[in-house]
Amino acid sequence: MQLCHFYDPSHFIIWAGLPGLWQRSAISWNAMLMGYGRHGIGHEVVQLFRTMTEEVKPDSVTLLAVLSGCSHGGLVDEGLDIFDLIVKEQNAVLSIGHYGCVIDLLGRSGRLQKALYLIQDMPFEPTPAIWGSLLGACRVHVNVSVGEVVAQRLLDMEPGNAGNYVILSNIYAAAGMWKDVFRVRNLMLEKTVTKEPGRSWIILDKVIHTFRSSDRFHPRKKDIDAKIKEIYVDIKAAGFVPDLSCVLHDVDDEQKERMLLGHSEKLAVTFGLMNTPPGLTIRVMKNLRICVDCHNFAKFVSKVYGREISLRDKNRFHLLTDGACTCGDYW
Repeated sequence: MQLCHFYDPSHFIIWAGLPGLWQRSAISWNAMLMGYGRHGIGHEVVQLFRTMTEEVKPDSVTLLAVLSGCSHGGLVDEGLDIFDLIVKEQNAVLSIGHYGCVIDLLGRSGRLQKALYLIQDMPFEPTPAIWGSLLGACRVHVNVSVGEVVAQRLLDMEPGNAGNYVILSNIYAAAGMWKDVFRVRNLMLEKTVTKEPGRSWIILDKVIHTFRSSDRFHPRKKDIDAKIKEIYVDIKAAGFVPDLSCVLHDVDDEQKERMLLGHSEKLAVTFGLMNTPPGLTIRVMKNLRICVDCHNFAKFVSKVYGREISLRDKNRFHLLTDGACTCGDYW
């Protein structure tokens, strides 16, 4: 058991160490499942679960760990199949956490109406986290009708949470519904709800470097601006296309692209690329959910420059390698 916890926080999880444990109990298996799941290594979660069932009877904690791992790893069908298997054959006791994972899986696959029905029918009072998961799925799939229903529930429950307004605005912007974007913005003004400014951090040589969106005061601003423009040329040549729907302002496309360049996580990744040797992992932290455009930016940087990028945002860990992310482009 101690071995499981020793490897998990470092992100260097080696489940081969598990056979050396004296007692391979459900607790030990569950710890390993949670470790892999937390870092989005979904295929390892499924493999480990199948091995576990040959020796130990899974319990409700197992189900939660597996569902969470499949959700974080983007393994929709595998997660839903395992849910049906354990519920039918093992009679597991379900909690709101289990329902939350299933709702997340349904959201990933675009079955948003089914996810909404499940929330309305489950034997628990839905929490803001449950509704927030579905609202995030509506953003990914640009589903305005379900998104409006979910957003209204969240605005009633958390009238001061700026994130809910922003995600609803993102849905409207992606659908080209600018009047509704402005309506949500005006609603925030009426309720005096302010969005927390985006900030990102990177630690180099034990020094914390902080970046703010459209940071004009960083001592190496000119160098960073020059480097990020160079990066843009390289990744665009590789197929990167800026996601202009991430800009919640009705301005021309050129201005939107300039605004996207100033996002704090782009500045931090760029600074890391400038100040670390080739092959070294770039590790960035952000106080808010990373936007779709910055996520795509980091994916292309990892591919074009051959760098692994570890990015921790408000929701989860993203490990980007060779143009792919452990989140499966869903967060």
